[in-house]
Amino acid sequence: MTKALVSLQDLRKRIYIKAKADKTLRFWGLYVHVCKAETLSAAYAMAKKNDGAPGIDGVTFEAIEVKGVEAFLEDIRNELTTGTYRPTRNRRKEIPKGDGKVRILGIPTIRDRVVQGALKLILEPIFEADFQEGSYGYRPKRTNHQAVQRVAEAVVHHKTTVIDVDLKSYFDTVRHDLLLKKVAERVNDDHVMYLLKLILKASGVRGVPQGGVISPLLSNIYLNEVDKMLERAKEVTRRGRYTYIEYARFADDLVILVDGLRKWKWLVQAVYKRLLEELAKLDVQINIEKTRQVDLAREESFPFLGFDFRRVKTLRGQWGVHITPRIKARTLLLQKIKEIFRCFISQPVDRVIDLVNPILRGWVNYFRIGHASRCFGYVKDWVEKKVRRHLMRAKNRSGFGWNRWSSQWIYRNLGLFASYRVRYIS
Repeated sequence: MTKALVSLQDLRKRIYIKAKADKTLRFWGLYVHVCKAETLSAAYAMAKKNDGAPGIDGVTFEAIEVKGVEAFLEDIRNELTTGTYRPTRNRRKEIPKGDGKVRILGIPTIRDRVVQGALKLILEPIFEADFQEGSYGYRPKRTNHQAVQRVAEAVVHHKTTVIDVDLKSYFDTVRHDLLLKKVAERVNDDHVMYLLKLILKASGVRGVPQGGVISPLLSNIYLNEVDKMLERAKEVTRRGRYTYIEYARFADDLVILVDGLRKWKWLVQAVYKRLLEELAKLDVQINIEKTRQVDLAREESFPFLGFDFRRVKTLRGQWGVHITPRIKARTLLLQKIKEIFRCFISQPVDRVIDLVNPILRGWVNYFRIGHASRCFGYVKDWVEKKVRRHLMRAKNRSGFGWNRWSSQWIYRNLGLFASYRVRYIS
């Protein structure tokens, strides 16, 4: 009697259940699952769904599919099984951050993305069982909006003293030896550890590349002890069902919220001190200039994941939270759209709108959970004026054509994005 093959989904589920049941279990025999055709095929599907620019070799998904995906994956599988696989150097891409600085993305080749994706598919369920409730960065079934809601609920429950933590060049400073040691605490497979080491060394002597498929998982593993420390702080200070400290972390973006009563002032200093101790163990530094303590009771605000948070009184006289898109986020959006209108100034308006609409749709869908009505109104009017100027330039005329075209015509006939409805957090 032959044993039925286990699907990738069932395998991941079994691994997660085992890891959750025994926090000390070290998994072996994982490499064979990384090399399976089903795992590599799923990793390729994920890479294609995310699309992205080609790596340093210039190979695109279109070129791969012309030659055949099956042959491409079979070559990768042979390299992995024979031990001849070597990752290629990442292509470096500078992304403006809006404050004069740039973020360096390391873009792997599609071949390396597939290998990283396959490794992630097998390792992820192991470490998902270990991650804490306050960690949201790039985890399955967890979103930015859930992290925002967690912070909003903490503010509503009178946690008004906020430590807004900024980690200094976090992704660039991750120590490979410490990271590999943390992975080895749960993985007892020399082939997997060697493959992970090859992937890390391809990005340099230190750090994990922003843009790598497996980088988000590795960054969460690296900071998991910080999350555990914050969870312990919550439990130690708990009084029945009441907690006096809360936190939310999305990758390297971390906020800690403490009850605003004077008697909990010591807790703010204590948790900050413990945070510095845990980060020192990881050789991660805090950006002193950007890390700050905020008192929401004094009408101060703090940023998190592109939103500004402020405590306000509701119409019923109760304390609530006001969440708005940051001015910086709005400015970056308008700069991006302005550049499209500038580059396609001689093109038909339909083509420009086809390029602008996906950007607007993604931005609005992200920020529509807060009190964004005023911001959305500004963006909507600004974009409509840009479309009107584009139409008037095509006729060699000045002005915005208010008497020529109604707003209804622009949105209905030209198809300009118009869904700016806000969905408030309950």
